[in-house]
Amino acid sequence: MSNSRREFIKLMSAGAMLAPLTAFYSRPSAGAPSFGPGFGPLTPALPLNTSELFAYRVDDPASLAFDFRNIPIISLPPGFRYWAVSWTGQRMSDGSIVPGDQDGMAAYRGLNGTTILVRNHELSNRENKFGNLDGVLVPSELKYDTWCNGGTTTLVLNSDGMLMRDFASLGGTNNNCAGGLTPWGTWLTCEESTSLPTGSETGYQKPYGYVFEVPAFVHAPVQAVPIVAMGRFNHEATATDPRTGIVYQTEDVGDSLFYRYVPNIKGELLAGGKLQALKLKNFSDVTNTRTGFLELKGVPLACEWVTIDNPDPADNVFDNSTRAQGQAKGATIFSRGEGAWYGNDLIYFCCSNGGNLGAGQIWAYHPATETLTLVVESESRDGLDAPDNITVGPDGRIYMFEDGSGGDNIVGVNSEGELFRVAENLVNTAEFCGGCFSHNGRFMFVNIQNPGMTLVIEGPWRKGQA
Repeated sequence: MSNSRREFIKLMSAGAMLAPLTAFYSRPSAGAPSFGPGFGPLTPALPLNTSELFAYRVDDPASLAFDFRNIPIISLPPGFRYWAVSWTGQRMSDGSIVPGDQDGMAAYRGLNGTTILVRNHELSNRENKFGNLDGVLVPSELKYDTWCNGGTTTLVLNSDGMLMRDFASLGGTNNNCAGGLTPWGTWLTCEESTSLPTGSETGYQKPYGYVFEVPAFVHAPVQAVPIVAMGRFNHEATATDPRTGIVYQTEDVGDSLFYRYVPNIKGELLAGGKLQALKLKNFSDVTNTRTGFLELKGVPLACEWVTIDNPDPADNVFDNSTRAQGQAKGATIFSRGEGAWYGNDLIYFCCSNGGNLGAGQIWAYHPATETLTLVVESESRDGLDAPDNITVGPDGRIYMFEDGSGGDNIVGVNSEGELFRVAENLVNTAEFCGGCFSHNGRFMFVNIQNPGMTLVIEGPWRKGQA
């Protein structure tokens, strides 16, 4: 522990306590994780449409790509049920094939009780997913790069959570991993890649590492335009404060920063703005939160922000990167920043391998008080292993979607810091991702990345104790 950290802890214990969080926070817990505050024990469950869950290879109709008919795909607590609304290899309403590698996703309230889902596909260049050589298929003139297969698809569900139509909505981007919804009805899809042009006609034509905006209520593919001012780096997720329009961003590398984009005009991200990185105050050196913060769990830490002078570096030389620029000004380091979500007036974000055990941390940034709090740190991989995506449920609790080696689960945490499992993947070790809720709290929507399907989980989500 650094001397500055020891001095800070002494200052805290002497009574100079920073303003406490006014909403969710998690107290430190000892011993094995508790699963008591959840919805009950998990049991294997068949999807309601189990007879439909198979897909053929597009290039070989005689061969099954996968066959999940009459197989329990996930386990659930009592009172929950689920079905699949979309899976790789299906034909969509626009005539194209559902692409693979489903990832980040958000839900929007549509007309007449409908739900609109905008969903990422973490594909790069000419990947062959179940014979679908085109990836996310949109007109070439709308693509960012005609060589890339990543992008988004959009699904429209009726009030009972059943698919009405689906279509490709943005294409030609690279490794669209996560992103985030905005309060003005769009989805920000993020490239988890900083690849550069190869100089060949059979390779990357553009630089990557940008954020693109997709209108949720435009039921047609849109032009892919990078929001350059938001930075070129290994993007993961965003979360937007509806009061200010400031967009917070995570970066998926081992020495990542936590960024915010302050737009010149609220809701008009392409109109320019300022990229900044978070810096913890009261620490004398560049702080790495990877380890050594468990003793400060639940303690709000004062923050400030440093400006990134060049948000769009032309190369991948570390010294020119956005994180090197921020670290040179004292910006705080986080270990693999991943999912992010706005809820309870806070910006939550995951560090998938942060913490003393390396099994994950959840941080909460409080914009009103300019403080950052460690609200969850995994002390047992049996309780939480590598949280990736994150969302806030209608019960006010955090739900995390694991991408770990010891199992892939949906794990909730209440305001007392107690963990509980909501679902477990029974068919393979693919991650849950893209978790989000319907406007009325009736459904959780979630993806299983491989072989690629989107599930609707119905249950008493509002009955949890926040």
